[in-house]
Amino acid sequence: MQREEFERQLWLDYIHTHPDLGGLGIWPLDVKADYLTLLTLNHGPFSARHLTQTLQRMGYVCVTQYALADKGLIIHLLGAPGSSWLVLVELQLGALCTTPRNALLELIEQSHPQDCKGHNLLCRGRPWPMPSWALYQELEAEHPLAAWLAAMGPRVHHAGFDCQALGEPITALDKALGRAGMQCSTNRQNGIFPVSSSLEHRFYPAMPQKLVFRQGDEHRLCLGGLALAQKVLSESPATLGEELLPAHTRCEMA
Repeated sequence: MQREEFERQLWLDYIHTHPDLGGLGIWPLDVKADYLTLLTLNHGPFSARHLTQTLQRMGYVCVTQYALADKGLIIHLLGAPGSSWLVLVELQLGALCTTPRNALLELIEQSHPQDCKGHNLLCRGRPWPMPSWALYQELEAEHPLAAWLAAMGPRVHHAGFDCQALGEPITALDKALGRAGMQCSTNRQNGIFPVSSSLEHRFYPAMPQKLVFRQGDEHRLCLGGLALAQKVLSESPATLGEELLPAHTRCEMA
């Protein structure tokens, strides 16, 4: 798969999962997201080690890594000319207690072998069966991202847009999203990672979507969204993606 096609598939999967975000119509459709935040976990073919090898063959370069020990996350920032930044967030299963970790692994091991290989692991949907509502709740209590991954699989969690590329200040875009029914979250960490103070950042949860769990339970959950960001110092030479996470979370990976 070529990089352009891969990115298109990521976007199509994202707006299929969140149709309300795909139909906002607030800015031109040809404006690319500055970055796409993807969630995965450190197990088998879904690990960042395997995925970054595939992404590098498509032309992405791993620019830097971040470690959020308190959240059990390793984050890889990958970039390529003319493409959105990829913020690949990897949940470390060792951060979970034994019982929920084993339950999640048991679910993952039910993936069909054909769904565990190929270039499109991040845009083909959940490769394992839907969890039960009870398991989802157990994982949610342990670590919200573990529950998200159990129900959604490795894929885009949210897209981030640079207000400068959109041609409007963040305050004006916030009002436009508000008129469209999108309310800004008070959680600056967008449910995943903290954002650098060098950016003004706002996260908008998507409308809740109905999910059908293993025993047929139906529940409406908000499982993603979109973000807006603009630089506090517009003259900074770094790109928005490079300034996204706080500098103190950067790490060197052996």
